[in-house]
Amino acid sequence: MEQTVFLKLRHRIQVYPNATVFIRDIAQMVTVDDALMCRLKDIPLYTVQKRDRNIVIIDVMHVMKAIVRHFPNVDVQTIGPSQTIVEVVYEKKRLSFLYFALVWLLLFVGSALAVMNFHEDVSMQQVQQRLYRIITGEKEAKPLWFQIPYSLGLGIGMILFFNHFFRKRINEEPSPLEVEMFQYQQSLDQYVIMHENKEAMRRIEDD
Repeated sequence: MEQTVFLKLRHRIQVYPNATVFIRDIAQMVTVDDALMCRLKDIPLYTVQKRDRNIVIIDVMHVMKAIVRHFPNVDVQTIGPSQTIVEVVYEKKRLSFLYFALVWLLLFVGSALAVMNFHEDVSMQQVQQRLYRIITGEKEAKPLWFQIPYSLGLGIGMILFFNHFFRKRINEEPSPLEVEMFQYQQSLDQYVIMHENKEAMRRIEDD
C-alpha cells in the first residue's frame, strides 16, 4: 500500500566538518505512519568532505532519490524550498585583544570623522549660534545650551534607530540595519544556490 509523505526542506542548516547529513537534519516530514517517518529520518544524504569548503547545496531531487531508493512505495509530496544550504562551521580562532582594540579604534575614529564632516558641510555650528542669538538676543561663540542637548540627542537617536543598547534589543521591531542585512543574506543565498548547485546548471560538455 502506497503511503504519502509530506516533506519540507529547511532553508539553511549548520554542520561540522566531516559530518553526515541525514534527512532529519534538512527536512520536516509529516506522515500517518510514525514508524515509517522514523526510518525516513535516518536515511543518510551526504557526508561533508574537505573539498566542499564551507558550503554544500542539497537539492530536493537528491532527497527524493534517497527516499525512493530505500522505500519505492512511498509517495513524496514536497512543500516549500527546493534546496537546502548546508553551511560547514569550522572552529573559530579567538581574536586577540590587540586586534579587537585596533578594529574598535578604526570604527570609532571613522564614525567620529563622518559625523564631524557632516556637521561641517551643513554648517551646524553657525546654525546653533544663529538660533541662540534669535532666542536670547545675545551672541555666543559656543552655545552650550544647544550643543550639549544636541550631542545627547544624537547618541540617543542612534540607539533608537539601531534598536540596540549594546547587546540588548529595545523592542521586537527589526532595525534598518538588520533589514538590510536580511536582504543581503537573501541575495547571497540565491547566488550560492545558483552557482553551487550542480543539479541546477547543465553545460554543453555535460552531454
